[in-house]
Amino acid sequence: MKVGLFIPCYVDALYPEAGVATYKLLKHFGIDVSYPEKQTCCGQPMGNAGFERMAKPLARKFDDMFKDFDYVVAPSASCAAYVKVFYPHILEGEHECVSSKKIMDIVEFLHDVLKITSLPGRFNHVVSVHNSCHGVRELGLSSPSELNVPQFNKIIDLLKLIDGITIKEPERKDECCGFGGMFSVEETAVSIRMGEDKIERHMATGAEYVTGPDSSCLMHMAGIAKRENKNIKFVHVSQILAAGL
Repeated sequence: MKVGLFIPCYVDALYPEAGVATYKLLKHFGIDVSYPEKQTCCGQPMGNAGFERMAKPLARKFDDMFKDFDYVVAPSASCAAYVKVFYPHILEGEHECVSSKKIMDIVEFLHDVLKITSLPGRFNHVVSVHNSCHGVRELGLSSPSELNVPQFNKIIDLLKLIDGITIKEPERKDECCGFGGMFSVEETAVSIRMGEDKIERHMATGAEYVTGPDSSCLMHMAGIAKRENKNIKFVHVSQILAAGL
């Protein structure tokens, strides 16, 4: 099995530790993983801002770069979802999109493809799980609360493999944190208020850490928490899962 590791631009620049943890997890399970060094942004910021045509060259480049891998794995639910959901539309009629069928978030890959049943290491902390909107409603990492379907959460399934961890979920567990990419820029006041509400719900669980599959959501909440001196920490789920590697 050949896996191409996709590290989104903001992860590369701001949270490289999440990318390193993802690489460690793939190597630990014997995956033949490669990191194409000329990879760039997937184009999601342009698409979210309404400039989808500007994302097209990036989509073509991405698709060509990752087309020969069996899977493409990323430590970012939102970027993985953009490639999976929007690339076929962006490239329709001019470029066969193959990467959209191969891309997965690291949680999805470990849970659904490798079906892992054990992980080394301990994480002796109370953790509140953040379900990002893209992860829930576009990748199916957990069950949307608005649908009458059996409840599941792949993030929690994986975290339960770690010794010493105490897992919590906030009230209104899959409500948006307010980041939303360009939304946080264009509707700053609303975005901040949503983030404040979400942080309070996470803190009400008694958690020391908030974790999830999207560094973008964690970045948004961490920025608000730091500015308002809230005693809560944020860490990507891959870092907890790789704690013993």
